[in-house]
Amino acid sequence: MRTLATLMRSTLAAGLLAMAFEAAVTPAHAQGIPLIRDTEIENLLNDYARPVFKAAGLGDGRVAMRIVKSDLFNAFVLDGRNVFIHTGSLMQAETPNQIIGVIAHEAGHIAGGHMAALRTRIARDQTKALLVRILGIGIAVASGNPAAVAAGDEVIMRGLLAERRAQESAADQAGLKYLEATRQSGKGMLDTFERFAQQEYIGDQHKDPFVRSHPVAADRLAQLRNLVQKSPSFAIADPPALQLRHDMMRAKLSGYLERPGVVFNRYPATDTTIPARYARAIARFFQGGTGGLQAALADVETLIRDKPDNPHFHELKGDLLMRSGRAGDAIPSVRQALKMTGESNLIRVQLGRALLSTNNQAVVNEAAELLRKSLIEDQNQQAYRALADANYRLGRQAEADAAIAQAWFLEGDLKQAQAVAKRAQAGLTKGSPAWLKMDDIVNFKPPT
Repeated sequence: MRTLATLMRSTLAAGLLAMAFEAAVTPAHAQGIPLIRDTEIENLLNDYARPVFKAAGLGDGRVAMRIVKSDLFNAFVLDGRNVFIHTGSLMQAETPNQIIGVIAHEAGHIAGGHMAALRTRIARDQTKALLVRILGIGIAVASGNPAAVAAGDEVIMRGLLAERRAQESAADQAGLKYLEATRQSGKGMLDTFERFAQQEYIGDQHKDPFVRSHPVAADRLAQLRNLVQKSPSFAIADPPALQLRHDMMRAKLSGYLERPGVVFNRYPATDTTIPARYARAIARFFQGGTGGLQAALADVETLIRDKPDNPHFHELKGDLLMRSGRAGDAIPSVRQALKMTGESNLIRVQLGRALLSTNNQAVVNEAAELLRKSLIEDQNQQAYRALADANYRLGRQAEADAAIAQAWFLEGDLKQAQAVAKRAQAGLTKGSPAWLKMDDIVNFKPPT
């Protein structure tokens, strides 16, 4: 008979239960999840997800795609508001349909209320003290000491794990329904789970996190294969334009996240495609040396010449110049990217930071306005910190403190956030929107 330790290793990541409780109130980066932001990649993932979320009844803008910086293949949900996907998944998936399949599966978890059900089940089955012991099981398993598991806890955990397995199968079927509704193939989902099926038979320490939290039982895989292959949408392929965007995303991630030598091996000079040139341009900058920036800029200029309608080449040029301490030179490129993207919030922040980096007092008001506008739709701690800088330079001490308090709060440092929020309140008009935001932070109490 399989032990509870074996079941835990094969079906739940050790921190899943704790993270499920924290996610409802704590930003992802405050939980230690390293997120990255990028306009080009987020736009692509949103385009992948939008029709799927609509088919799942999740509406527009309710669920956000979050990018986790990790070279492992994984995707997960912790609540009903976010789907987290690793950069490793994006780089390893060869087609858009493979990522869309993963998103559809995770949408099935959200639409099915699976994380809420898990939290409710835990709350119903045990006291907080028992929850602590259950969380301790994960630690015991990770350390190879399952003897710490109490018999009563084992019964509860077996019930939780059985429920989790049922949820995985339900998410498959729901995801396939969403794909069918949007006339997309389920082949990408099947490819992903078939790829990881063999990991069920290897030690947990060698498994991808995706396999630990998405157990691929043989009967579940057979059922998924049967449903996918019978679908009338099975043979539908990704449009070439979407495949190109996918390849551009993978190239960009490679350029920024992998060592230059790895990038040049992955995208050799003989590969003259636009994605390969994109990756090499970024890698040349990170290769360093006296000519690194100039070589990278030369490559970017040829990309702009060949594809003048691509705003992200202008964005890249601005980013490389800013990283080199040439903020003033970066401003025209970032402005062009902002204009071409239809006013992206992340590029607004980039332009605001570039303007502030020039130390030119004449552009501080423009920077502050860009940053304020970006924060209407996108709560971004980097934008709040830049806005605080702008407000300090404009002599708006209370507004600067309020922005810093918001940044600390988003970063999960409640003590710092509350201290600065109290200071900000002293200089703000009582009852004003800014004062009320600070009051919310001051009176915020984390769950016990």
